[in-house]
Amino acid sequence: MKTESVMIDGNEAAAYVAYKTNEVCAIYPITPSSPMGEWSDAWSAVGKPNIWGTIPDVVEMQSEGGAAGAVHGALQAGALTSTFTASQGLLLMIPNMFKIAGELTSTVFHVSARTVATHALSIFGDHSDVMAARSTGFGFLASGNVQEVMDMALIAQAATLEARVPFVHFFDGFRTSHEVQKIMQISEDEIKAMINDELVFAHRQRGLNPNRPVLRGTAQNPDVFFQARESCNPYYQATPEIVQKTMDKFAEVVGRRYNLFDYVGAPDAEKVIVVMASGADTVHETVDYLVENGEKVGAVKVHLFRPFSINHFVDALPESVKQIAVLDRTKEPGSAGEPMYKDVISAVVEQAERFPAMPKIIGGRYGLSSKEFTPAMVKAIYEEFDKEAPKNHFTVGIEDDVTNTSLKYDPDFTLHGKDVFRGMFYGLGADGTVGANKNSIKIIGDGTDNSAQGYFVYDSKKSGSMTISHLRFGEKRIRSPYLIGSANFVACHQFVFLDTYDVLKSADPGATFLLNSPYSADEVWNHLPGRIKKQIIDKKIKFYTIDALNVAKLTGMGVRINTIMQTCFFAISGVLPREEAIAKIKEAIKKTYGNKGEEIVKKNFLAVDETLNNLHEVQYSAVAAEAGPGNGIVSDAAPDFVKNVTSKIMVGLGDDLPVSAFEADGTWPTATTQWEKRNISSEVPAWDPDYCIQCNKCALVCPHGVIRMKVYDKELLKDAPETFKHTKVRGREWEDNEVYTLQVAVEDCTGCALCVEACPAKNKTNTKLKAINMVDQLPLRETERANWDFFLKLPEADRSRLKHHTVKGSQILQPLFEFSGACTGCGETPYVKLTSQLFGDRMVIANATGCSSIYGGNLPTTPWAKNSQGRGPTWSNSLFE
Repeated sequence: MKTESVMIDGNEAAAYVAYKTNEVCAIYPITPSSPMGEWSDAWSAVGKPNIWGTIPDVVEMQSEGGAAGAVHGALQAGALTSTFTASQGLLLMIPNMFKIAGELTSTVFHVSARTVATHALSIFGDHSDVMAARSTGFGFLASGNVQEVMDMALIAQAATLEARVPFVHFFDGFRTSHEVQKIMQISEDEIKAMINDELVFAHRQRGLNPNRPVLRGTAQNPDVFFQARESCNPYYQATPEIVQKTMDKFAEVVGRRYNLFDYVGAPDAEKVIVVMASGADTVHETVDYLVENGEKVGAVKVHLFRPFSINHFVDALPESVKQIAVLDRTKEPGSAGEPMYKDVISAVVEQAERFPAMPKIIGGRYGLSSKEFTPAMVKAIYEEFDKEAPKNHFTVGIEDDVTNTSLKYDPDFTLHGKDVFRGMFYGLGADGTVGANKNSIKIIGDGTDNSAQGYFVYDSKKSGSMTISHLRFGEKRIRSPYLIGSANFVACHQFVFLDTYDVLKSADPGATFLLNSPYSADEVWNHLPGRIKKQIIDKKIKFYTIDALNVAKLTGMGVRINTIMQTCFFAISGVLPREEAIAKIKEAIKKTYGNKGEEIVKKNFLAVDETLNNLHEVQYSAVAAEAGPGNGIVSDAAPDFVKNVTSKIMVGLGDDLPVSAFEADGTWPTATTQWEKRNISSEVPAWDPDYCIQCNKCALVCPHGVIRMKVYDKELLKDAPETFKHTKVRGREWEDNEVYTLQVAVEDCTGCALCVEACPAKNKTNTKLKAINMVDQLPLRETERANWDFFLKLPEADRSRLKHHTVKGSQILQPLFEFSGACTGCGETPYVKLTSQLFGDRMVIANATGCSSIYGGNLPTTPWAKNSQGRGPTWSNSLFE
């Protein structure tokens, strides 16, 4: 079977090998490892066989602890078994991992390494989870990129069968697990050549069998436990050589060579960095650049972290080394140093006689929770060695103005030139931008000889938040596991982003800018914020625009603009010849939507054709550069913390905040979503008071609390804005002088239209309309902003006058849960909001991790609110239990 190049991400690369080399996969989903289980489940469902021709059993358990227990049980029965996990999921497996390792049972756990929740939960990547599991007795094998994920997954599987030491094969969550790269896929024949069937039979023979009964898992007393525990030492001593032998065999079979510790750099390097996983590629790329420029630097890329082989490590170091910096992607508060730093010190001290002079060793932390780690930071670490007293226990990538651990670096330092296409795409969660870009990178990767990379930055909010796609293409191998800092193509798929995000900050001089705009090519310039105009002019940017939403409506695509924006990209980027690119897009459409019917395919084809007719270059003049200032980020009425901290996170500048900006115990203020004003929906509900029956069902079903109603004295209307609506209140409990207003917060609406679905009141003159209807947001934005501000100043109704047990009465109560980051049309949040209306001023909330912790407690803003007395729900999250 021929080896071929494929465009896949790290999760699929790991799952591919795990599925082919196992018979059982016990799974439980946890971000960002879930796709590994999903791929395996999908392959099993369609009857895809492993290398022995059998279909693996993929079983989803009820927790990670259950998955680890199922793995333990299946292994003890002699089945080849694996699982996939991350973060707290891995920690919940630790008790069974001690058992599996203690019984010397061959298996590989594939882990997309993720931050363990401490002062806050994070779904992003670092090594705190695998480091927390390092005492279990598992071996730990690290992969730095998607190609390595596939390769190391197979090396780990082959090595564990011989060594009998189980392995955690890990790679950085999101940074590698979700990065799409063009790699060489290992063929089934190559996998078979790497797996020794005799070792598989030996694993089977160790399985529990009543025909040869044994007893495992005894309870031991002090007289024997210690000795029995030490009896495994020979296996761990032999494991490094077994792994290296497996790597050597892999080089013979597949052609790619690895070592336990791979050295790169100058043969006479004096400064060496030690690092593992995706950070190793960043260091490798920087080392190549610095060595080309005459620097005596190098790096040791760690693959086998456990068992840590002192001899192999020291062998990897150049004899000339004088200074070593060890980088750990984790923090262990109170320790004398992070894990790998201490291992390196132990190794060098134990082998001191092999060095002409003892090297100076310093340790540092980087990249926690997927914090960026760039060549500029690597360069700063090497430069730190030039100081008289290099800083030990340093941090890099942040500004620590509390304990002053951080290194300064030049953020403008970059390695990439014109030979690499670098594109950034700003989209809205669920608008199809990420899917379209994944499609684009596969078209380019599969259709050309270029190396290709795609990485997708998601907010941890649900749909409706910004996504940024980072795409690189080039003739040389791309070894850049960090975000694009200088782009020659920028696309903004949502016009509203221009008000708050500096989308052209990273644009190179002469770059191309593609904007989805509700304004025509002749009008759009007058609606741009002044700073955007200035950047376009100063950088001489080539500017194109399209009204993608209008094209989507015209072609029956609804609000999905992915195909349209993808077509624009290929039409103007020059990555592929235009006609060839359009043909490939249509091929991809047929492949993606063919099974959904010819009509869907035709709609997408029409969208492609109409896109080319509606894409226009904008001719601009430098004279207009000063016109049209952008909107402020938050209102002047916002609290200082929101202005100084929250607002910076809102616009993507959270990386710039210093350590002193944060409370040490993770405490944050509530009632901050009110300042965000995302403006993410092109259509919002508009109230028609002439036909409203004041049932308040629209407010009850609204998932984001954007529909409110108040009953108040009509005398208060004397200062109302001209467009502020009201009508006489219905119900015998109200006074003659009282009126009713239903108000929509149009800047906070997500456009789900559930309110229209729930409305029972028909417009008698036009039966297509109701008492609440979806209309274009843009023409209403300014007037409704003023109406909303006035509405909020009206007094809340006396709670004692309201019937709390009715829909109508409950919805006049002030909600203390508003504008959450839940998915558009969420079915949970209306109940949460209702609870806050009934009991919010006296609620203490213990929140288990899941959707409710993300829409309820995710930064930058949180939806739990306060009433005019400053009372409101107080909230805490405590993981899954």
